[in-house]
Amino acid sequence: MGNFRRNAPAPPELLEFARRLRKNSTDAEILLWRLLRGRQIAEVKFRRQYPIPPYVLDFYCHELHLAIELDGGQHLERQQHDLSREAFLKERGVRILRYWNNQLLQETEAVLEAIYREVMSLKADSISFQTLTPNPSPGGRGE
Repeated sequence: MGNFRRNAPAPPELLEFARRLRKNSTDAEILLWRLLRGRQIAEVKFRRQYPIPPYVLDFYCHELHLAIELDGGQHLERQQHDLSREAFLKERGVRILRYWNNQLLQETEAVLEAIYREVMSLKADSISFQTLTPNPSPGGRGE
């Protein structure tokens, strides 16, 4: 999963853009960050305004390659851009959950439940994959 380099440096202007986004968070982003931070959902770590050049993801869990995007009204006019962005991220193994700001604010429990279910599903898939993948022999000679 994830065909992009984890530690690939993001361009300075993208990092600055991510900082500005963090400083100017919407009410919905503030709420969701309060609920995600500190491994509160299934012990997974999320980061906010995480750059994957050339984009910045609202919330991202590297362990599961899971992004959570919150959309406001401006996304109604940017649908083509959002589709291109989503295709780019999916090509790199990133799973995207997308919610409207007002959906999160009005149906917080339902959105959190959906996020939790997706996290648990991805964690289960990860465990199954690790179980099916044999470890190399300690001697390193395929024994």
